[in-house]
Order: sequence, then C-alpha cells, then structure tokens
Amino acid sequence: MKKISILLLAFVTVISFNACTDDDQLIFTAQPDPEGVSFVNTFSSQYVLTDETASNLAERFVWESPDFGVDTPVTYELQGSITSTFDDIQVLGSTQENNLPITVSRMIEFANSAGLDNDPETFTTDENGDPVLDADGEPIPNNAGELFVRLRATVGSQGGQEILSDIQPVVVSLPEPVIEEIEFPKLYVVGSFLEASGYGANWTPSENAPAIQARDEEDTQYEGFVFFNDAGANYKFLPSTTSFDGAYGDAGASNGSYSELLLEGGGVDCGLPAGSVAGYYLVKADLTDAANITYSIEPSEWALVGGATPLGWPAGGTEGVPGNDHDMTYDATTQVWTITINLSAGEFKFRANDDWALNLGGDAGNDGSMDFNGPNLSVDADGTYLVTLDLSNPRGYSYSAELQ
Repeated sequence: MKKISILLLAFVTVISFNACTDDDQLIFTAQPDPEGVSFVNTFSSQYVLTDETASNLAERFVWESPDFGVDTPVTYELQGSITSTFDDIQVLGSTQENNLPITVSRMIEFANSAGLDNDPETFTTDENGDPVLDADGEPIPNNAGELFVRLRATVGSQGGQEILSDIQPVVVSLPEPVIEEIEFPKLYVVGSFLEASGYGANWTPSENAPAIQARDEEDTQYEGFVFFNDAGANYKFLPSTTSFDGAYGDAGASNGSYSELLLEGGGVDCGLPAGSVAGYYLVKADLTDAANITYSIEPSEWALVGGATPLGWPAGGTEGVPGNDHDMTYDATTQVWTITINLSAGEFKFRANDDWALNLGGDAGNDGSMDFNGPNLSVDADGTYLVTLDLSNPRGYSYSAELQ
C-alpha cells in the first residue's frame, strides 16, 4: 500500500511539471486592429512650398496607435506616391512614435519627383512631352499638383503584420520666384505737348508722361524717345510723376529756349531746336556734372532696311549711302512704329532719317533691349510680315516681326 502511494505521487508530480513547461511555451500572435490606423491631424487645403521656408515644418502627421493585441514595438512608415494607386512608393519617413514631422524641403523633394517645380521656364507636359495648353492656348505651369500619402504600421522587428491607412490626397504649390524689377532713375518730360501727342493732359505729371532713363542706379546719363506732335512745345524734365519739385529747366533767357543746358530746380521752359518740326525725337540728358547739365533733342523718323526687304541693302551694303529705306508709320495711340511688308528670308535692321548714324539692331548686350549699332536681325521664311518697333520704353527697346 505504501509503495502504491509513492508511485501515485510521482505520477502527479510528472504531470504537474509537464503542465508548467507547456505554459512557458505559449505563443501570442499579433492581430490587426479592426479599427485600422488613420491620420488625426488636420490637413491644409494647399501646402505652399518655397525655398525660403525649406527648413520649416510643412506638416506634422499624427495618428492614433493601433492595437495589435500584443505588447510589441510598432513601426510607422509614412509613404508617398505621385498616383493614388501607389504604383510607385517612396518613404517620406519612419518612426515608432505616433507622429512624424515632415519639413518643407522634404515635401519639395516629393513634389519634384512628381515633375513639379517653380521654374517659370518649365510647363505641364503630355505623354509626348508637349506642353499642355489652357483655354487661352497658353502653356500650363507645372508648379502645382496633387500628391498622395498613407501610413503603414507594422509590428515586430521583421514587420510581419501590417496595417495600411486610407490614402490621403495632398495639394502642393511651388510658387514661381517673383523677379523684382529694379526701377532705374528716370526723368519725365512734361509740358504743353502732352495732349496733342497722346500722353494725357498738358503740364500734368503722371505715369503716362514720356520718360528718359539712366542705364542703372548709378548712371547719370538719361535717354529715351518722345513724340512731340507740336513744333512749338514747351516742357521741363521732372524727377517724379507727382510734382514739379526739383524740375530741370533750360538755362536760356525765355520760355521755349533750347540752349542745350539745364538748371536743376529752376530755368525756363525747354523748347525744340530752331527749325524743328513736329515729330519723334531721341532725347538725352547728362547730369554727371551738376554745374554743366546738358541735354539734346534729335529727330528720328524710322524705317526698315536690309537684304530681306524688297529694295535690299542701300548701295555699298550695310555701311552704304541713304536710300532703299521702307518708311514705318508711328501710331500715337499704341506708341509704336509699324509697317506691313513682304520679306524674304534674310537680314534687316531699323534705321532713322535714311542714315546709319542712328540705327538699331539685336540685343548684343543681352540686357533685354535692342542696341544702337547692334547686330543684324533676321526672318527665316518668306512672307508678308507686320513689323513693329517699340521705343516707348526707355532703354528697353524691342521689335517683333509677325508672319501674316
């Protein structure tokens, strides 16, 4: 009897030991949270991305931690794609926290991968690489668009179980840089000729008044073209469009004088040179020497000349004698010179007064303006052209040749 009791105790002990061993080998399997994972931050209607704010926070993506049913590390991966189908995936960042800050610079990289940028010279293109046009026929800039993000949550070091959030569209904009135009010093020509010449009310300072301009902020030599549709015009040079303060007048004895000398803050009304007629004039003023301020008025009637024109270059070539000029017509309303003419493929230039002393060609200095004595211009095809010469913007002279 005693022997049987000992055997029974041993049997129970073995069973108890095995039961404890089985408990230690239980495996807990992570299960996806039925509620999933989703963003809880408020998204902006548009994210404006600039280089100046590159180090700033674009968005802090926030979510609630999902419950996988086990106590195990959860890794979150913020994924981005240029399509809502996530055929291409890029990882914007990862963390084991329940939020992830993304900088503007990282968002710019994301936008660039979608073909977006702030370059004013690039546009949205189609599958053939051609610019996509808007309703007005203008290329659509590629500086704004829709991107897509989602969150991927995984558990364990191997990332065996994952949850994906809903896809969130994100609208981004990369503003094109604003090129600040430097306003170089100007002198406005204001006088009795304004109304007759299409510039507005006589003796009234305004932005509509014709102006002469310096080359840059430090320059003291001014230049520009003015239409005097009044041979008896009286005028002064004004440093602003708001008043006559600091106006420059002629150093002569009476109004209408043309002494070629100016007085700052004084003098009489300037006039045209003796014998002048109503017309279009090149006006210059030199303020370099305050004690000897000079100005000049030179008539300029413009024409088209060259090998591309029906009459060809004047005898002797581009350095030839007067002749063979196709006269242009000035329009006081549009303030441009025009001519409709049959041209053949070839070269041409603009010159004034049937002479080479005053001529305009290409922009050799690449400063946005045609140059006096500049290189020849050209057209590539035969045809009827509307040729326009615009000298209304001082030191910003331009032309166009449009095939009709």
